[in-house]
Amino acid sequence: MSQFDVGDIVTALRAVRGEWRDSQNRPREPVSRELPSRDQLAQTIEQLKGALFPMRLGPPDLRHESEDFYVGHTLNSALHCLETQARLELAYQVRHGGPQAAEVDAQATAAIRAFAAELPAIRRLLDSDVLAAYQGDPAAQSVDEVLLCYPGVLALIHHRLAHKLYGLGLPLLARIVAELAHSQTGIDIHPGASIDAGFFMDHGTGVVIGETAIIGKRVRLYQAVTLGAKRFPTDADGNPQKGLPRHPVVEDDVVIYAGATILGRVTIGRGATIGGNVWITADVPPGASVTQASLQNARPVP
Repeated sequence: MSQFDVGDIVTALRAVRGEWRDSQNRPREPVSRELPSRDQLAQTIEQLKGALFPMRLGPPDLRHESEDFYVGHTLNSALHCLETQARLELAYQVRHGGPQAAEVDAQATAAIRAFAAELPAIRRLLDSDVLAAYQGDPAAQSVDEVLLCYPGVLALIHHRLAHKLYGLGLPLLARIVAELAHSQTGIDIHPGASIDAGFFMDHGTGVVIGETAIIGKRVRLYQAVTLGAKRFPTDADGNPQKGLPRHPVVEDDVVIYAGATILGRVTIGRGATIGGNVWITADVPPGASVTQASLQNARPVP
């Protein structure tokens, strides 16, 4: 077996780490992990998915009479792990001007208790999403097939959990949860996006939904739809301003077909239909139908 002389590389890597920690005002020799663990969160989200849908996403040998015991045991484990990750994030926020260090444990516990209390409501929202997918796709044979197989539903499970964490002041945990689904499905939903009940992404691959997007009830998107920002306002120093409303508002019962790009804080009115591959940067009235042909006809003749 080949032997490698890695001593000089280890020394050089230690020096690089030290430079980075100095530039970020971090201790040169951290006593323990300073950031949440992506791997731990992945395991925790799998546990939460099993607790939400025990007979379909839980263990293969689970029996109905053991369902409540499994849910209780799994939730207890998942929430304790999530509380640990929340403490790590809040401690990270302290180092960057967030809450006082003495408040971290209490805030982490309060946030995860509030998160846990919302799990029944999250399950109801997800039931509405599963039904929307089943009713909206003629190829779907059952709601169980939708839950087990559809990438859009997997992405929404992650989003519903991530959005709640985001709202409870844990944006880093939320972003990790969202990116776990992004890497598995190719669907990129920022955890800050607000999505109402009965949402369905048909196929879903390539869908991008920005942080400040607002989506109403019974909205259907197809693959490669973008709900993005048109521009990024900057401050006096030229840095992008964070958190400003910059993504679309999509009202109830809208359908947006494959490849459509909708940019900026525009409103797509209730019941509108947006055709494939169109580019929209202005409001669309309720009930309107926008296609490539209609946009071409609306352009002035040179």
